[in-house]
Amino acid sequence: MKANTASESEIAEAGAKLQRLQGALRQVLFGQEALIDLVIIGLLARGHLLLEGLPGLGKTELVKGLAQALRLEAKRIQFTPDLLPGDITGNPILQEADGKRQFVFEPGPLFANLVLADEINRASPKTQSALLEAMQERRVTVMGKTHALPDPFFVLATQNPIELEGTYPLPEAQLDRFLFKLEVTRNGVEVLEQIVKQREIGEPVAVAAVLSGEELTQISALSRRIFLPDVVTNYIARLVDATHAGSSSAAQGVKFGASPRAALALAAAARARALLQGRINASFEDVRAVAAPVLQHRLVLDYSARIEGRKPADVVAALLEGTPAQDYTIPKSLLAAKV
Repeated sequence: MKANTASESEIAEAGAKLQRLQGALRQVLFGQEALIDLVIIGLLARGHLLLEGLPGLGKTELVKGLAQALRLEAKRIQFTPDLLPGDITGNPILQEADGKRQFVFEPGPLFANLVLADEINRASPKTQSALLEAMQERRVTVMGKTHALPDPFFVLATQNPIELEGTYPLPEAQLDRFLFKLEVTRNGVEVLEQIVKQREIGEPVAVAAVLSGEELTQISALSRRIFLPDVVTNYIARLVDATHAGSSSAAQGVKFGASPRAALALAAAARARALLQGRINASFEDVRAVAAPVLQHRLVLDYSARIEGRKPADVVAALLEGTPAQDYTIPKSLLAAKV
């Protein structure tokens, strides 16, 4: 292993803090343990998250609870068709000082640690594109001047999958900026009963602060020191390569496969999951556990595949089934000895 690999004591200390965060979020969102774990993994990997689900499933409450638990500054942007880029990045304001008038930059709601972009697909492409630099570079440029965003900085966007009127589907370039696309599913009877007993309409959920932004940043840095074995790295590379048409039978019907950014996302998410699980190295299982949320929004299917009802999630499932964890190619040294 590398010299700067995380130690077991560091992982144990971080694990205790992450368990407190898990407990706090489970008080906000009942019966969604897997979703909560993926949200935490996304934060540790310093990625932006896209939450898709029907209204009323708790997407907004999850983000609010996350901000309280981490003591982060959070702001909510309700995306609408008439929203302008300056409404989210900020605008120069004419002010008078010492008898002189000058433009002073007034930061917009993007200047927060945690930004909830509610119903992001309702904004125009022009406004959506204003998020690109913020999400990728963690800065915004207004009137030729660049302004750095706070650190840490996360965008958690939501979209409703059933309402299509008045919406603008996110382009592939924007989708690729999201580390995860997470499906928020409905609750079962037992969870609904628990919600009815412990919740009231209009009453916010109080969440105790369990971590600070500085501690989250430190744990995130620790996740990047989780050891990634060469065999796991090779598995990630083969998995991403197999998403392209002609590279595997599972990719049949795929028009455009995943980019190299997807491979980096898989590696970062696998490391973060290993840390959350309390291990010093990432494994094949970590990669498989995060493959669907990392890859499914990065695959573009052709017309025939969509007509047949095939979905990107189906392709990812086939890829995981058809791609062996280890490459069984015979080493060149053995080939040479055989000759």
